[in-house]
Amino acid sequence: MDVRIPHADLFEAIADLKKARNAIILAHYYQEADIQDVADYVGDSLGLSQQAAATDADVIVFAGVHFMAETAKILSPHKTVVLPDLEAGCSLADACPADRFQAFIDAHPGHKVISYVNCSAAVKALSDVICTSSNAADMVRLFPADQPLIFAPDKNLGAYVQRETGREMVLWPGTCQVHEIFSEKKLVQLKVRHPEAAVIAHPECEPHVLQHADHIGSTAQLLSFVVNDPRPTFIVVTEAGILHQMQKAAPHKLLIPAPPEGNCACNECPHMRRNTLEKLYLALLNLRPAIEVPEAVRVAALKPLARMLARDLAAA
Repeated sequence: MDVRIPHADLFEAIADLKKARNAIILAHYYQEADIQDVADYVGDSLGLSQQAAATDADVIVFAGVHFMAETAKILSPHKTVVLPDLEAGCSLADACPADRFQAFIDAHPGHKVISYVNCSAAVKALSDVICTSSNAADMVRLFPADQPLIFAPDKNLGAYVQRETGREMVLWPGTCQVHEIFSEKKLVQLKVRHPEAAVIAHPECEPHVLQHADHIGSTAQLLSFVVNDPRPTFIVVTEAGILHQMQKAAPHKLLIPAPPEGNCACNECPHMRRNTLEKLYLALLNLRPAIEVPEAVRVAALKPLARMLARDLAAA
């Protein structure tokens, strides 16, 4: 979309508008490099929403995907939350609509529901507790050993948590379209060419890929591992946008993005990449597309989020 501002001047125009709007810009690790560089905060989705809630900003521009902006609105109901591109969805969240998920819950009476934060506000509202990729196993362990559990919406993360905890769960059959396309064959070939490299992977990847990883963790945990591990080379099995922050934090290290099947750029999330600097500028200018969450849904969704943050399942 042409906003008739030279690309080089967009950074200055965004900075001026941000000040005028008393706004902050949040960028997920999977955004393009320019958006990460213009953001006030770069990170994982829930952490970004928490940072935004702690500020006195009136406007939150969330350069991420729809469910992330919803989470920001859940935690900051009185702030204006805008998403640069309203069509920036998520294959994982979109494949778990609330009506179908309610039917799934109804088919498993007596089960408590743990939902990964990568889901819609409506699905959060149906859940007993929310988890992140970094604390999912801890959330599972908070439940009594004899309590039947549903884990949604990512079956790969759920399977990883099952292996970590030894706990069987009923898994909603969802996946992230980026994390399910990494080629095991190409990954093994990379390991042969770079025997000095550590393989680091996100737990949303499929089990046959994770078996080759030296370290498995959330996006923020992978970044920290690259910075602190003494090895010089890393094969990174997650969305390629994180390499920008990794390279900034560890400029002397060699970072190799794991290849997908075929020759596509499938290790870049097409939904995340719908956001551009131009759309971010327009979102600040027009304060839209604005994200709204019905109050009843927001209040219901806030409860399982609060239980996770407090690590208290007494009311679950």
